[in-house]
Parts: sequence; C-alpha cells; structure tokens
Amino acid sequence: MNSKRRFLKLSVISTALLSSTSYLAKAFAATGKKQSKKGKAIVVSTWAHGLPANDAAWQVLTKNGKAIDAVEQGVRVPEADPNVMTVGYGGYPDREGKVTLDACIMDENQNCGSVAFLQHIKHPISVARLVMDKTPHVMLVGDGALNFAIAQGFKEENLLTDKADAAWRAWLVKSKYEPVINIENHDTIGMLALDQHGDLSGACTTSGAAFKMSGRVGDSPLIGAGLYVDNDIGAATATGMGELMIKTVGCHLVVEMMRQGMSPTQACKAAVDRIANKLGDYRDFQVGFLALNKAGEFGSYCIQSGFNYAVTDKSGSKLLDANSIL
Repeated sequence: MNSKRRFLKLSVISTALLSSTSYLAKAFAATGKKQSKKGKAIVVSTWAHGLPANDAAWQVLTKNGKAIDAVEQGVRVPEADPNVMTVGYGGYPDREGKVTLDACIMDENQNCGSVAFLQHIKHPISVARLVMDKTPHVMLVGDGALNFAIAQGFKEENLLTDKADAAWRAWLVKSKYEPVINIENHDTIGMLALDQHGDLSGACTTSGAAFKMSGRVGDSPLIGAGLYVDNDIGAATATGMGELMIKTVGCHLVVEMMRQGMSPTQACKAAVDRIANKLGDYRDFQVGFLALNKAGEFGSYCIQSGFNYAVTDKSGSKLLDANSIL
C-alpha cells in the first residue's frame, strides 16, 4: 500500500510539473524571439512621401543589401526633395528663420547614431550614420554635429527655399508662440526594413515642428522615442507631436509590447492608448506609430485619422491608412 500511495503521489507531481513546463514553454514562445523569414524582404515608412523613399530602399534590398543601407538610402530621397517641407532641404524653419534638422539611425546590432539641431547639411541621416560608424558616441548636436559633418566631407548648403521662407514670413505676421500641430503637416519620415538575411534596421529624419522655438528637438533623433530596433523582436517608428513620444519613450514601448506577444498593430494601439489616456482630452493632438516585426508583419495606429504609411515588398508598393481612435 505504501508503495502504491508513493507511486500515485509521484504520478500527480509529475503531471503537475509537465503541465507547468508546458505552460512556461508557451509563455516563453509568446514573449521570446520572433522567427524571421529569411528571404522575405520588406520596407515600411510613414506618409505618402514614403513611397519614393521605399523605392530607393527596395533597390538596396533586392540586391541582397543590408537593411541599414536600405533605410539610409531610402530616407535620403525626401531629405533632398524641396517639396517635402518637413524633412531636409526645403523644410519649414524655426521661428528665427533657420532650418534645423534632426535624424537617427539604428541597425540590427543596436548600433545607433543621431544628430540634432543640425544646420546647413542636406542629409542629416547620413551624418547620423557616420556618427554610428566612426565615433564612440550616439548623438552629436548643433555646431558639434555640423563640424563633424564638414570634417567627413559634407558640404554646407542653404536649406531655406523660397517657398519655406515665404511661409515663415507669413507666420511672422502673428508669430503665435506655441507651434500649431496640424495633423496634415506631415512632419517626419520614419522607415523600417527587414532584409533578406532576416535583419532589421530603421531610420528617422525631420526638420521638426514648423516655426518651433530655436533649439527645440523632438522625438525623431532620440533612440527609443522616435525610433527603436530590437533584432530579436521588431522595430518601430513614430510621427506626430514629438514631445508625447518622448514622454512615453513610445517606440521602445511598442517593441516591448511586441515582445509580450502583441502583433504590430496591437502594439501600436497599446502605445497610442497609453498616450491618449494620459492626455485625457486628446482630440487636438496627433501621434502615430508604425511597427514591423521579425516575421515581416507590420501594423500602425494613431489618434487622428489621416495618417498613412507606405509598404513595399516583392508584390509591389501600396499606401495604407492607419487605424485610429477618432
């Protein structure tokens, strides 16, 4: 009898341990690394100006190039386009009439580079790339970033176009102190790419809020706020009112939500909901997130309707509308 009781007791304990092990295994699978699909290349970016940017990035990816090179080459397109008035050349100036640019870039190994309050250089993303590749630092700002760029061979240019100058002079008539966040003022391009090797990278570049206070820096050059990449899980980028992304370290939050098992869309929604709940009255604000996971799945979410994003893969390119609270 004692042997039988002992056997039954051990059987119950063994069953319980197996159940616990199975539960833990499932939990780890839900929160652990996403499995990449090698050979499945994809690039996503914010706003309609992401379509030509994606085309340039896709040219890199289809030649078996790395995601880090694709995102750099991709966002250089709107940086050089004077008709994109919130990125690079032709961007709206600050309230003193000076065009100041912010950008960051991050690769699959958590190497990253950033510049902020950079003037006279058309391609801040490429300066950020060199900060990552050639210095022990993550971020350079102001004159330090400019001097570094010149030392690396970049040429100083006048980035204030006639169109942007006219907009600034019109703003001076009333000179409203607080920048008006217009959800139709497409302020940033953030780009995420998965290459054929199964690696993720991201880039983000902007001229910032139109007519901002001199020296203002938003989320776009801040790793974790405007961009974050974890090659085990996924990547995220953001658009909208940068201060709100900074306060919540928004893109890092999106990636961590994906780590917990959420889809890219669910993770973006969770981050937007957190910001909206903190704001209370969120109807006058816009924030949006775009995410791409290790498996090549993507998604987006925002407060206001009207935010769209570009997707390019082997099937072609398309512009999609993000889901929104309002």
